[in-house]
Amino acid sequence: MILNTGQNYETQLLGSLKTGFIDYSFLSREDYWPEILVNNPDRQLKVLTTIERELRSCDEFFFSVAFVTRSGVAVLIDIFQELLRKGVKGKILVSQYLNFTEPEALKALLKFSNIELKIVTKGGYHAKGYMFKQGEKYNFIIGSSNFTSTAFATNKEWNLKVSTTEDSYLTKRMLEEFQEEFGKATIVTPEFIRKYEGVYKERKYISRAKEEDGIREVETFYKIEPEDEIPYKIIPEPNFMQEEALKSLENLRLRGEKKALIISATGTGKTYLSAFHVQRVKPKRFLFLVHRENIARAALKSFEKIIDREKSMGVYLGNKREGDRDYIFSTIQTLSRDEHLTKFHPEHFDYIVIDETHRAGANSYQKIMEYFKPKFLLGMTATPERTDGYNIFQSFDYNIAYEIRLQQALQEEMLSPFHYYGVKDIYAGDENVNFESLNWAERVRQIMEKAQFYGCDDGNIRGLVFCSKIEECEILSKKFNENDIRSISLSGKNSEAERKEAIELLESDEKNRIKYIFTVDIFNEGIDIPKVNQIIMIRPTQSAIIFVQQLGRGLRKSEGKEYLTVIDFIGNYKNNYMIPVALFGDNSYNKDTLRNLMVKGNRMIPGSSTISFDEISKKEIFQAIDRGKLDGKKDLIRDYELLKFKIGKIPSMMDFIEHGSRDPYNYINYSKSSYYEFLKGVKEEIKTLDEHKQKLLKLFSLNIGNGKRIHEILLMKNLLKNKCLKAEEFSKILYSRYGITEFDDETINSIVRNLNFDFIRESHEILSYSEEEEDFYLRDNFMIYLEDDEFKNQILDILNYGEYTFNKKYSREKYMEGFLLYEKYSRKDVCRIMNWELNEEGTVNGYKVREEKNSCPIFVNYHKPQDINPNIAYEDGFLDRHTFKWMSRSQRNLKSKDIVAIKNNKNFQLEGEFGNPIDDGESADFYYMGDMVPQQESFKQREMSNGAPVVEITYTLKQAVQEEIYEYITTL
Repeated sequence: MILNTGQNYETQLLGSLKTGFIDYSFLSREDYWPEILVNNPDRQLKVLTTIERELRSCDEFFFSVAFVTRSGVAVLIDIFQELLRKGVKGKILVSQYLNFTEPEALKALLKFSNIELKIVTKGGYHAKGYMFKQGEKYNFIIGSSNFTSTAFATNKEWNLKVSTTEDSYLTKRMLEEFQEEFGKATIVTPEFIRKYEGVYKERKYISRAKEEDGIREVETFYKIEPEDEIPYKIIPEPNFMQEEALKSLENLRLRGEKKALIISATGTGKTYLSAFHVQRVKPKRFLFLVHRENIARAALKSFEKIIDREKSMGVYLGNKREGDRDYIFSTIQTLSRDEHLTKFHPEHFDYIVIDETHRAGANSYQKIMEYFKPKFLLGMTATPERTDGYNIFQSFDYNIAYEIRLQQALQEEMLSPFHYYGVKDIYAGDENVNFESLNWAERVRQIMEKAQFYGCDDGNIRGLVFCSKIEECEILSKKFNENDIRSISLSGKNSEAERKEAIELLESDEKNRIKYIFTVDIFNEGIDIPKVNQIIMIRPTQSAIIFVQQLGRGLRKSEGKEYLTVIDFIGNYKNNYMIPVALFGDNSYNKDTLRNLMVKGNRMIPGSSTISFDEISKKEIFQAIDRGKLDGKKDLIRDYELLKFKIGKIPSMMDFIEHGSRDPYNYINYSKSSYYEFLKGVKEEIKTLDEHKQKLLKLFSLNIGNGKRIHEILLMKNLLKNKCLKAEEFSKILYSRYGITEFDDETINSIVRNLNFDFIRESHEILSYSEEEEDFYLRDNFMIYLEDDEFKNQILDILNYGEYTFNKKYSREKYMEGFLLYEKYSRKDVCRIMNWELNEEGTVNGYKVREEKNSCPIFVNYHKPQDINPNIAYEDGFLDRHTFKWMSRSQRNLKSKDIVAIKNNKNFQLEGEFGNPIDDGESADFYYMGDMVPQQESFKQREMSNGAPVVEITYTLKQAVQEEIYEYITTL
């Protein structure tokens, strides 16, 4: 067992040292185990996670690193601010070695008065160590990670984390070494940074010159080829994902398809992708259609880098019409006019590309698409999802050649990484805020303060500010200008020329450049400003699609751009749950999934990008998730129809999974029956099933298909194939796939009762178990039902979904005798998984002793409402991650039967089930926290506030609560 928390730190550390260095099987507190810290996206591991945790829990910290970059500071800047408020001090020692340390990083660190910052200016100082003092212990992280976002999140790094006492030899030597170097180092001041900037810029210039001379290897995205006219020509080459898309396009063409759709996140190179394919197809005549002139001209320049020179290229726009060229770049507005469209024969173009195809429902697009008859038509969009009834996918014969979504693109490093900061807005108003009532001086002060604090990668801000209304846009721009921060406001009232001029001023390096463009609506899409390095959002997030579009304005890579800063001012809005939907790219609208993503945070963000919320905005997002109606009828029907459009048929539950759409169990919850029942409700043309078959679909959906236990699901799937299955064979399947060893007569009986629905006091003849033959087999009546293909397919779909759901959450480390750590279960689920004969959810309440089962599940509603009945106002709570203080039912004493049973029965399986930390109307489900052991000396007789007798017990959890889960449950 885990060591008793009454033991002192030194004793606990000794046990952990034995586990870590001598005998892995020795049980001890894992907090203090030595640990290898790595970045591994497949296992959701980042060095950053540990650094963050150590900083938040320390009393003092020491960094000793060779290099620090602005991106490294960016990922910790909110935590440094938090430590400043708490009065926690730190010392950071960096190096000027090779002049890699960035001046902007030093400037950012100087903002914190609680941090002493020094720099080693001579010699090859190449240390990489992090030290954290917490009470009487120290934690050290030593290895290969410098103070950079990539070292913390993506690079292949090896770091060793060890724990020591403050009196240990290692602690004394580490601190001596650090203090010696720190004492000799130079204090970093604004004056030092000014001098160092010149040295740093010279190093960057030399480095760039060497790259241009070909001495250093050029980025893999480019290759250098000599040309006659110019010494070098940079030719883009397809990246990995583009190459996959090109193969898919070719396969479609070889099958004789004439249309295809590419779904590609903003900034991932849709234009280059189309150019690569056109170069391979080599059409005689080609047309590229967009909705703005500047995009048409930019596309032509991209094609010129790739297409063979024998092809002539030109634009067909309002003031320039080069219709005789082989490859033409035009706008929808121009070409949809009859006097221009009819100049071209319907079969004039062999290949046509339509950019931003999600607009294709408009009459102008439809007119062009109906007129021309190319040999191949390619549509490209980042956001194909539409709610106006137009089926984009049908227009392209449901041929989705490839999808490159935002999260994939970040993982493949196709986009600039970003650091997102969610901060509390100064007013708690709703979407209909009255601008006249705002304190504009305070609002502007807050926006400017946060913009300066979070800054950008190189110190030269080029920002886009997304506003909610034109009035807000104009007022804020005016106020910024009054504060000598040059800016321009843009809206639909501004002309194309005015927009173009504003963009040029934002990207300019001249003295008259502007720092910000304040905008409403017009820059959500179809605009290319690669140099944007800061985005500010001061409007509510109503749509995940629009959020991603606006975020995408700053994700395009640009020379010298290291990352994008995103500052999101979060008010008290009902749709705040859209923020994690957009940031994490999860469209399941499953509340548990969204909570889990928020809790795990940076571990779930691909690459070196990070997210950070202040405490107030984080709580408001959790409250929005808790209170939000994520499965309303309108939203369910919308997502159902979008998927139906996409795949061209009635979707199955697994279609939702395979296409990254909504969690289909929402449809079961909504209908309180089955997915089939939902389909009936929207009047789909599906085969009518008799009443008993519909009843069985409901029972399977609500009791088996939720994926809480895998046994029934796997057994039914095998029986649907083979009609019977030997128990021994089934046992082997469970073990080989999941390492499940609990498969005795009690479990077999439970499976049969569950699948025949005797467990819920209904009885249906589904299957039987022959003790003599030791096999499971389907009953004749059910076999007859399976002759109905509609019924069989619906059953299989439910089972497939259940298996997927279990597998998604399963890992051998989390699996504990039927339960998965930190997953949610209802009282009914718990009774079923613990092999109880009948569902006893109505009588379990807070706990139930089952001596004959050697079990006692304990259910705790962790955060009690203030107006709770005094009779049930139990004082439950964690003492730390290992121990939990619990109260029995009232009217109990040390001699009560259930208390004696808990104390004396050493074989008890005490399950800790902790309810949602926030009252969200879903208190029927509880988080499973693992088995617990009562500390024998902790049993105490007490009285509740109303005088009722109660017994208090302290439990030790067999496995310490995961840090993120512990923080979520105890603080939110």
